[in-house]
Amino acid sequence: ARSFADIGDIIRGKDLYVGNRKEKENLEKNLRQIFKKIYDELENTDVQKHYQDDDGSGNFFKLREDWWDANRQEIWKAITCGAAGGTYFRQTCGKNDRWTGDKCRCAANIDPPTYFDYVPQY
Repeated sequence: ARSFADIGDIIRGKDLYVGNRKEKENLEKNLRQIFKKIYDELENTDVQKHYQDDDGSGNFFKLREDWWDANRQEIWKAITCGAAGGTYFRQTCGKNDRWTGDKCRCAANIDPPTYFDYVPQY
């Protein structure tokens, strides 16, 4: 299973996944197509210039990084709310026994953890 940090690394083009080479190549190809489409739909030429593909790789790393920064909270909500019935996340709020019930997260814990994004992976 992929973690929140793994998803961020994949989006930003920094994933160190060394598993199935063909799967990784296919994923990168799809991400290049997605971010090329996002880039092509940018209407402001200054913004396009800022995000242009400087190295010709088609990766649009600056755009991917900023997209992740802008959307990481929504991704976190989708992951944690989608896993509400699962056992991956604990079902109590912190040190007390207060139950999260049918909610997907504790009221004070609505933001994605920032420390996951910058943990080096080996």
